[in-house]
Amino acid sequence: MTKKRKIVVLSCMIALLAVTAVFNFVLTTKSAPTDDAAQVSSSNYFAQYRTERMSTRNEELIQLDQVIASAEASSVERAEALSMKIEMTAITEKEMLLENLIKAYGFEDAVVVIGLESDNVNVIAKAPDMSTDDAILIYTVVFEEIGVSPENVKIIPIS
Repeated sequence: MTKKRKIVVLSCMIALLAVTAVFNFVLTTKSAPTDDAAQVSSSNYFAQYRTERMSTRNEELIQLDQVIASAEASSVERAEALSMKIEMTAITEKEMLLENLIKAYGFEDAVVVIGLESDNVNVIAKAPDMSTDDAILIYTVVFEEIGVSPENVKIIPIS
């Protein structure tokens, strides 16, 4: 290796080291997000989750509609697709009902996910200080509305 080439390589390595030091300084001295930024992020979580859930469900429903309308599908496949479409619609309605009821009981926001092939229900509730009474209230609402026992309900508080 020539002397000129060694100098170029060494200069590039020094420049890369300097850039790394600057990035390290910039990234480590950033201020922590404020409470307002955390709240916006939390609110975005609920809105984003609902949007993703609805787009995924809409795609699934379109696929089921294609099976139902398909000339090649057997009557058994059509019946299964129709049954699954009805079940998905019922689950979506239950999720929306539970979300609205949980918000009506004073929680800022909530997302409910009901398992398609299981009795599990996940409730993600926006509650800065989730108490035992709050959890019991959510368990009660879920049990009274859809009959799922508390051991199949998982509550995830998000502040």
